[in-house]
Amino acid sequence: MIRTATPADVPVVHALVRDLAAYEKALDEVRTTPEQLREALFGDRPAAFAHIAENEHGEVVGFAIWFLSFSTWRGVHGIYLEDLYVRPEARGGGHGKALLTELARICVARGYERLEWSVLNWNKPSIDFYESLGARPQDEWTVYRLTEGALAELGAAGV
Repeated sequence: MIRTATPADVPVVHALVRDLAAYEKALDEVRTTPEQLREALFGDRPAAFAHIAENEHGEVVGFAIWFLSFSTWRGVHGIYLEDLYVRPEARGGGHGKALLTELARICVARGYERLEWSVLNWNKPSIDFYESLGARPQDEWTVYRLTEGALAELGAAGV
């Protein structure tokens, strides 16, 4: 049901990224190309990793893309789950739980002490699912992000 992604999976992963963005009402923000995904996941220096969920017929129904984080307080790596998505028609089949179970297994096997991700505040079905697995929100932290003009402006200030 769960396997490590291969370069042949890039087109379906790209399609699923777009499906996820549409679900999150942000399809217009997706700029990634299949070539960028291929480089990030399978280039000379992969910066991200992916796992695939398949149904009983071998059809891809979901994915998880993740990368390593690091905790200065714990002194070890963790996994940051960038995206987890299961196609609507496959939800309830255990694919999402299986993907998270595989990432948790990797954490335990490698001595990583955290598996973290973000979820949109309005996404109650996902929040309920994550909490059913024992995940808890980190309410004391607020995510900040620099992009586009603000990122370019700050980056240019240091030059």
